[in-house]
Amino acid sequence: MFEKSETIDVSLIKDILEQYASQPGSLITILQKAQDIYGYLPEDVIYAISDKTGIPPAKIIGIATFYAQFRFTPIGKYLIMLCEGTACHVNGSKLILKAIHDKLGISDGETSEDGLFSLKTVACLGCCSLSPAMMINGETYGALTPEKVSVILEEIRSKGGD
Repeated sequence: MFEKSETIDVSLIKDILEQYASQPGSLITILQKAQDIYGYLPEDVIYAISDKTGIPPAKIIGIATFYAQFRFTPIGKYLIMLCEGTACHVNGSKLILKAIHDKLGISDGETSEDGLFSLKTVACLGCCSLSPAMMINGETYGALTPEKVSVILEEIRSKGGD
């Protein structure tokens, strides 16, 4: 579940833990703020939260895995959120998912080998009139076709780390 990475500086969440650890019902807030800092929830951070709140790590992980918003591995520089809502589904989101997979070699929840792209399917982006649609780092792309997706991803990839 957890990706082994370099040593994590857990002191970055010290202020968050001091502010919220003693407040009952604040675990979700702590997890959200920790993920905002690290981009995901590293194992060391889960244990630091456990130490400060007294909540067992297994319970924290159980709660975090219940909510789709939490991640246990880093995401790529570009997060692709592909809509699978009714309008998008009816208008070909499965073809778009296949096009993304073919172009980047990733499936839902995965990150490309170069670390540039991560893919997350979502229930709805709220832009049904643009279906099928996806969002990449907050920018919405609609009326997608497999060819259009390929061009979009290639343009982003050509920017690379920019």
